[in-house]
Amino acid sequence: MKKAVIIFILTALVIAGAILWLTASGNLRPADFMSMAVLVIVVGFALYMGIKKIASARRGEPDEDELSRKVMRKTSSLSYYISLYLWLAISYFSDRLALETHTVIGIGIMGMAIVFAVCWVVFNFTGIKNE
Repeated sequence: MKKAVIIFILTALVIAGAILWLTASGNLRPADFMSMAVLVIVVGFALYMGIKKIASARRGEPDEDELSRKVMRKTSSLSYYISLYLWLAISYFSDRLALETHTVIGIGIMGMAIVFAVCWVVFNFTGIKNE
């Protein structure tokens, strides 16, 4: 239950930071909308996880069981593997694009978050085969 509360606090801080960022910047570029879309996806994923943790705590279920640990292990291993290729592609294309270094790093981190979320959704809803 404590982890779920921490998830909601961090989510609220991220939303507050995004609101401050939007109000401080006068002109919004198309890249800002892309960043906001990724931010909404990551925040939505965190809210879903927090709601799921609170619902399972109210039912009296343990925080983590064997299946959730196995799903998280498979998700993290596959997303790490895909992220290596993502960073390889980013490093290849960063020479051809005129982007600043912090922008390239930000794209890579957001890409890693999206890869992790997609892998988690796939493993969580399709299940894990017996090995």
